[in-house]
Amino acid sequence: MKIKLIFIAGCFALCQNLMAQDTLKLSIEDAEKLFLKNNYQLLLAKYEIEQAKADVITAKLFDNPELSHENLFYNHETKRFLETSYATGQFSTQISQLFKLAGKRNKSIALANTAVKLQEFEYFDLIRTLRYQLRTNFFKLHSLQQSANIYKVQIAALQQLIDASSKQLILGNVAAKDVLRIKSLLYNLLAEELQVKNEMAGLTNDLKLLTQIDAATEIQTISDKPTENQSLNKQAYTTLLEAAKANRIDLKSAQTAITYAQQQLKLQKANAILDVQLSLAYDLKGNYPEKYTGLGISIPIPLFNRNQGEIKRAKVAVEMQEVAFNQLENTLKNEVFQAYQNAERIEKLTTNMDENFHNDYQQLIQEVTNNFKKRNIGLLEFLDFYESFKETTLQHHQLQYERINALEEINFVTGTNIYK
Repeated sequence: MKIKLIFIAGCFALCQNLMAQDTLKLSIEDAEKLFLKNNYQLLLAKYEIEQAKADVITAKLFDNPELSHENLFYNHETKRFLETSYATGQFSTQISQLFKLAGKRNKSIALANTAVKLQEFEYFDLIRTLRYQLRTNFFKLHSLQQSANIYKVQIAALQQLIDASSKQLILGNVAAKDVLRIKSLLYNLLAEELQVKNEMAGLTNDLKLLTQIDAATEIQTISDKPTENQSLNKQAYTTLLEAAKANRIDLKSAQTAITYAQQQLKLQKANAILDVQLSLAYDLKGNYPEKYTGLGISIPIPLFNRNQGEIKRAKVAVEMQEVAFNQLENTLKNEVFQAYQNAERIEKLTTNMDENFHNDYQQLIQEVTNNFKKRNIGLLEFLDFYESFKETTLQHHQLQYERINALEEINFVTGTNIYK
């Protein structure tokens, strides 16, 4: 029995060690590498590019020639099947080739190549969008993990204070209502910590989906990017707008979509020009003279269908893409301006803050806790300081995140990495 217990205890300890090792310390650089390597959405987008490239191969191919053959099935005079001899047989053979005119093949190739560019632009714009989501999730998670550490420290300190106060309550040195007030503060902190952990769980799940990290792995974020060094650097709005116009992939995609629609219009106009089919025929005895060889040409008569509907559709598509481009360009201007204003507001706020305030406040709360233990200050004053410290610390972490996020938003709306 003892051996079994020792074995079970050893297995339990081993499992605990394995679980303790299942924690991944993740930096933003490592997260981006995993994202680019493993993200399923990016992998699917790559396949779509390859499919578009296959359409280019198809567009380059010429039409296959057509071969037709007709043979005498049954000769009732000789009572034989499928005779091909000159004396008693008969057959005719024809080979034909379609020749597309008006440069339809070259126009189709150009259209397919533009489609490949559109797929590539969609791929890179997907990277831009998901990368922004990855980075904002990462820095938000890092901020919440710092806040969770604050809750952990405060909860541990309050628990110690409750234990000490409970002993003093037994001795009659403190009032029961004071102990209850401290416990009430502890329970509030525990409830708030739970909310933070739930939000962290959601962000962690999103981060794992983006990077394909195993679901059972615990992520501990590492950020070597000090927010104090992140600054707007007085970048002019016009400079950021020009950078967005030059680098936004979705704007390039919209411009390419206009080109695609224009190429489609040219192809549909070319389709209105009829193609020619040439043929070479041989007939053993069914024509005059025998052993007949003939050269043929066929061309449809454009009496009813001159591709009017597809040409109209292509013209409308060009106008639609031009409107979509103008709309996107206007949206881009507003996005850049809004992101710039947000960053500027946060920059002004953080510039006027005392850099040593947070550290000084941490020292103050430690002194307040010691003075409360020594009964130098009352419970209400202690609780007020403690609540104020918690709120100030959480706001400090949130402001750090907002500062980084504002610069990340500028990178996103400009399609650049101006702020790294």
